[in-house]
Amino acid sequence: MPNPLYLTLFTAMLLSASSASADWMPQPLEGALERAAALEACPAAVRDRVGIYLLTSRGYELDRPSGNGFHAIVERSQRDAFEPQCLDAEGSATLLDRMLLRGRLQMSGASSDEIAREIGRAWDEGRLRAPGRTGINYMLSSRNRVPVGPDTVIPYRPHVMFYAPYLRNEDVGGGPAGAGSPVFVINEGEPSAYVIVPVATESEGPAQH
Repeated sequence: MPNPLYLTLFTAMLLSASSASADWMPQPLEGALERAAALEACPAAVRDRVGIYLLTSRGYELDRPSGNGFHAIVERSQRDAFEPQCLDAEGSATLLDRMLLRGRLQMSGASSDEIAREIGRAWDEGRLRAPGRTGINYMLSSRNRVPVGPDTVIPYRPHVMFYAPYLRNEDVGGGPAGAGSPVFVINEGEPSAYVIVPVATESEGPAQH
């Protein structure tokens, strides 16, 4: 289970003293709808026993404990994003902590700049950790809306993401989505880098890139 102690006393003091206001705040769905959206990310083989996090006014809270090491969550990493994800045990022990920290900060009213600074400090201080082995984060929902720039969010097909800390597109011969490469890297050069592999829907046959 991820460690629930994400915010230090320093962070709480920073947020309470700051004159900056939230750029925006995610809007939680009603519990059953949020739960269903999170489960859309998961393959059938893990769905029945996956742990589920729901967004609340306090941040993400565990709605159902995991029976298989996987956890499902709908992240909103920036305005208009909608990112149902299903992380395996390794991602649940590492990268999920960043999502929970971001959600807690977002719902506390922190600005985007404050959130970025606190997440950066958490990496620097070792409160966040990169995955220590290869693993997978499923994003199999047909409702994905993912960031492709600071102010740009687009719909994106179902896909799977493999943990690849610090990897860059040049390392795998990849490029941005739609550039003709069968795979590409997001969060290039960061501890949270992923290799993205699109998957086919039942009506499509082999995945189209």
